[in-house]
Amino acid sequence: MTGAQVPGRAGIVDAHHHLWVRARHPQPWIDPVTMAAIDADFEPADLAPPARAAGVTATVVVQSIASDSETVDLLGVAAEDTLVRGVVGWVDLTADDVPDRLDRLRAARGGERLVGIRHLVQSETDPAYLDRPDVRRGIAAVGAAGLVFDLLVRQHQLPMAARLTRDLPEVSFVLDHLAKPAVGRPEMAEWSRDLRSLAASPNTTAKLSGLVTEVPLPHWTPQDLRPAVDEALDAFGPDRLMFGSDWPVCLLASSYQRWVDTLAELLEGKDGAESVWGETARRVYGLAAS
Repeated sequence: MTGAQVPGRAGIVDAHHHLWVRARHPQPWIDPVTMAAIDADFEPADLAPPARAAGVTATVVVQSIASDSETVDLLGVAAEDTLVRGVVGWVDLTADDVPDRLDRLRAARGGERLVGIRHLVQSETDPAYLDRPDVRRGIAAVGAAGLVFDLLVRQHQLPMAARLTRDLPEVSFVLDHLAKPAVGRPEMAEWSRDLRSLAASPNTTAKLSGLVTEVPLPHWTPQDLRPAVDEALDAFGPDRLMFGSDWPVCLLASSYQRWVDTLAELLEGKDGAESVWGETARRVYGLAAS
């Protein structure tokens, strides 16, 4: 790492990465032309070398498609892999039996590693998707089961997400990728306003992840990302932020180590920054020590 504040002795927690084997779970969102760098399979054996080289001792793997079976497979990975300590999976939030579906996931091999649920809200065309009673009923069931709900939204969906977090204070929410801010573009002002509205909900934390793929430059520098990171630090505070690699998606713009080094540089000298590297993720996701 650079000269930034180093994480505690427990090591870094990577709170956001993916794994997939396309023969079992196709990834139709991957464009083989523009996303050639990730048009491949990514398994635990591929993750371990760059993660451990960066000082990572625990990870949270996150779903990438709307599939119960993918979640079951990820739980199976977590049951065997010493690095993967938590799984953010998927269930159909609009189903009438969300509690039963969560119970079935927890009964699966590795089910004790289920720490959260996520839906690909960023792909929903309904501008009021998170306002829908059936969706909210499902998210409330996730919270009642003691699980976190990961918010995968785009910048324009932040006001909807803020309403949700205010109306369901009993649910713990985690914002993925800071809602993909329009780095370096005029829309950043709106993003800052709406991010602060979401951060006003004390039941919400956020991941410093997925930012490198939002920079509209072929050759980016850490300073290109500083406005977004500084704004998140000011809005949430370091004890409500966590590091995520977004591997392997990050490979579209950065190596694993480069993103770790970049974030370390951006957090250098910030009070409480050590929380970002592990403490927040361990607390919010309730990660097991071993």
